[in-house]
Amino acid sequence: MEIDIFKNKLVPKSRILKEEEEKELLEKYNISKKQLPRILVSDPVAKALNAKPGNIIEFTRESKTAGMSKFYRVVVA
Repeated sequence: MEIDIFKNKLVPKSRILKEEEEKELLEKYNISKKQLPRILVSDPVAKALNAKPGNIIEFTRESKTAGMSKFYRVVVA
């Protein structure tokens, strides 16, 4: 039996950014991948997305004060 973790209301919506989107993000904030917070490849969200080391995952979460909030993590081994 396989469980879909994204059906849990506590798990934010997430997706892997495309290569072009990664470049735009890094240029927008004038940073490198090394400066992003990290997420392990063994994390349940990374596993569910089939993320590889070096991928950037975008999380989107609803906030009562900020509306929609996005944050990013780079996948590491």
